[in-house]
Amino acid sequence: MQVILLAAQMPKSVYYYWQKASSNTDPHANAKIEIKAIFNTHQGRYGYRRVHLELRNRGQYLNHKTVQKLMGQLGLRSMVRPKRYQSYKGGVGKAAPNLLERNFRASKPNQKWVTDVTEFSIRGQKVYLSPILDLYNQEIISYEIGDRPQLSMVTTMLSSAFKHLKQADKPMLHSDQGWQYQMGFYQQALKKQGVTQSMSRKGNCLDNAVMENWFGIMKTEFFYPKRFETIESFKQGLHEYIHYYNHDRIKQKLKGLSPVQYRTQSLVLT
Repeated sequence: MQVILLAAQMPKSVYYYWQKASSNTDPHANAKIEIKAIFNTHQGRYGYRRVHLELRNRGQYLNHKTVQKLMGQLGLRSMVRPKRYQSYKGGVGKAAPNLLERNFRASKPNQKWVTDVTEFSIRGQKVYLSPILDLYNQEIISYEIGDRPQLSMVTTMLSSAFKHLKQADKPMLHSDQGWQYQMGFYQQALKKQGVTQSMSRKGNCLDNAVMENWFGIMKTEFFYPKRFETIESFKQGLHEYIHYYNHDRIKQKLKGLSPVQYRTQSLVLT
């Protein structure tokens, strides 16, 4: 080392200063910048698992536990899940059997759908969302927003969902025992389209856990962090969030892809 210092004409004190300074450099400084950028881009909606996946998509291969630790150091944390709207009002029509039986896996698009209605309170007024989610890639394939939980809201949603079906598609559609799904008009619409109806057991939300989970994600990421001045601004924001969820929000179970990316990729491979 003495020879190197003489050749470089560098005093020992200067050498040891730079050696100490370099050892104090944060080896994860660049990763922290990326983590902050990902977290802010998705408005705080990503926990460490999705940040880990997005880092991998960007070519940074950190261990997921390292990402969790770095996010803790940066004070970046996800939010808690909310309660849900209860649509069950007792028997008003014919309940269908639980054919889904918590088998939430689907091998192709339009094989198994789930649906439910959830409620929001905006400045003292109620707004309702009725979506259909495809269990293959957890994409929201159809939805309707209404000021009242009317049957027309659900049937309009159905009509939109049916446009996604090819002639050979005969999906199962699972719901709770909400009054909308027991109505004859709704059940006839399913039968006409060749859709098999399935219902959760009474008062058992776990039978429709994927839909409940989606409501939790959506309300945690979109509804609770914001304040909406008008019903219209809320509805516009909800449209934007569902588009974001379908096209941009990556999921660990979908190999780090968004629902639309996963469906598109699977269609290319088949």
